[in-house]
Amino acid sequence: MPPRARRGNIPWIIKYRPKRIDEVVNQDKAKDILIPWFKQWASGRVPPKRAALLYGPPGVGKTSLIEAIANEFNFELVELNASDYRRASDIRRTVGVAAFRRPLWGRGVIILLDEIDGISPREDAGGLQELLRIIPETRNPIVMTANDPWKDQLRPLREHALLVEFRQLSKNDIIALLERICRLEGLACDREALAYIAERSEGDVRAAVNDLQAVAEGYGKVTLGIVREVVRGRDKKITLWRTLGEVFYGRYAWAVKRAVSNSEEDYETLMAWINDNIPAKYQHPEDLFRAYDALSRASLFLNRAKYGGDWSLLSYVFDLMGPGVTFARRHQHGRGRYQYPQRIKLLAQLREVREARESLAAKLASRLATSKSTIKSEVLPFLFVIFRESPTPVYAAELALSYDLSEREVKLLAGPRYREVLKAIEKLRKSKGSAQASQAMAPARTGDSESAKPRGARQRGTRQRRGRRSSGKEGGWRWW
Repeated sequence: MPPRARRGNIPWIIKYRPKRIDEVVNQDKAKDILIPWFKQWASGRVPPKRAALLYGPPGVGKTSLIEAIANEFNFELVELNASDYRRASDIRRTVGVAAFRRPLWGRGVIILLDEIDGISPREDAGGLQELLRIIPETRNPIVMTANDPWKDQLRPLREHALLVEFRQLSKNDIIALLERICRLEGLACDREALAYIAERSEGDVRAAVNDLQAVAEGYGKVTLGIVREVVRGRDKKITLWRTLGEVFYGRYAWAVKRAVSNSEEDYETLMAWINDNIPAKYQHPEDLFRAYDALSRASLFLNRAKYGGDWSLLSYVFDLMGPGVTFARRHQHGRGRYQYPQRIKLLAQLREVREARESLAAKLASRLATSKSTIKSEVLPFLFVIFRESPTPVYAAELALSYDLSEREVKLLAGPRYREVLKAIEKLRKSKGSAQASQAMAPARTGDSESAKPRGARQRGTRQRRGRRSSGKEGGWRWW
């Protein structure tokens, strides 16, 4: 084994981490956005957005670029892993302090939060809210990284941060980096073996370098035969970001199909993402036509598989929504950023409406002894007309009181008229309450006045009525 291959215990991914900005491979667009932003901080001017969110697949250079920028711009770097500092108290104690302190050396302080998408909105309640409170007031740049920036809990961060996209590295980029490491380590490396490592890494530089180091330290050389025995493929779930990257930037049909079939998202959600982002990535009308034609056919096959039960059709779904969309592009890529699907946004906004509709259907179904589907299809349309189109809201108010409808259910049925209906319900409730109270008091007052008479007077009155009635037999009925 060559002596350099076993020198030291430093992992190569750290040993050969970029020290300068130009050493970060193939992320020119990200550099064009981040460098001017950091120059504003370095000159003492605070940019409009005081935080940046770097997103892209793992191992493409997000953290490495920030470290290189800190090195070249003479910034002090405070690096934190968001998965270790998730609660509000942790964020306040670490980020909150670093955001306002002056640097011990250099021009300023960069606060780097890795894996911000690892914060859970339920288990780590308050962490994101505390971070959102700090960002508008911070005196130092805050940089966050995420593999999947499109999670619902990150929506407020996306609005307050500068979004910087990192593209997946190509196979040739990774091969060039591996060749450079082999040259510096004095290793005998076959290019075919490096190509095999790059292909199995799926664009992850860290994985490729770690695989190269494992082979080199174990065998002292890197050949195709050894690499095939040692390096295994990574058939794991693929994040949404990586799936979209393969669909819109992929070069090999098999890789695109694997990304779609192994995506962590369900088929319909992934189809919605692809559908809404085709216009951002494909600008030529012919490319748009071919892409949407392939996606529509994929949707057709998916529906046939779901409702016909023939799941063998999924292979055609993957072919059409993956390589079908990828190779529909024959002109230059668009530069638009990924957009959150409108359909998913609407579903999130209408969640409360759906819940109100379900509770209303369940309540009416139990009262009318029928199914919820019947209520939705046959009863609710009439209730919508009554609550929204009747000349007076009294009819709607009476129905709401009779079926004990909640305010949310009334709002669903009445729509823009719901305030008027709620006022009518309150007025009707008060009037019925006063009427019931007067009815309850009336027999009580009558009974009280009758019982208040002396017992003898009550008996005499009874005898007198009987006497008049008996005397009426002789001279006719007398009712006075």
